[in-house]
Amino acid sequence: MSATEPGPRHLQDVPLSALLLATRGTYTAAVRRAQAKIGCTDVPASGEFILSAMEWTGASIEPIVRWLGVSKQAVSQSVDQLVVRGYLERARDPSDRRRVKLLLTDRGHAAGRAAKTAIQQVDRELLARVGSQSIAHTRATLAALAEIKRSAHRAGEAA
Repeated sequence: MSATEPGPRHLQDVPLSALLLATRGTYTAAVRRAQAKIGCTDVPASGEFILSAMEWTGASIEPIVRWLGVSKQAVSQSVDQLVVRGYLERARDPSDRRRVKLLLTDRGHAAGRAAKTAIQQVDRELLARVGSQSIAHTRATLAALAEIKRSAHRAGEAA
């Protein structure tokens, strides 16, 4: 493959939207397999991302909701299930008693570490297949797509 041919020739005419759809579950499947190996088979939909992001970055739920590009209400059901299933716990924010913080439990940390390891493995395999320059281009492309989505959403709110 040359620098001008970013992928196999037979994929050159496949719409980008179709390729994105075909790859959608790559990370999720790897994370679910890793979590299943440690007995965490009951992580709800999008819960694997929430746990891995909290473990990886120490982020609270607010930035994670922004990263997902969804409303807090859309994530609340997964969060509730993560609390009930023992992955997260709610605690009063000591700096503002009106606020509740979400914290990873020991089980949540284990599931988050498994997710992080699985994501890093997929990233290593991807790097070996396409190289860092292609990954950088992909990041820029995906960031632009996310911005198109945000812009369209904002335009819809203004209408």
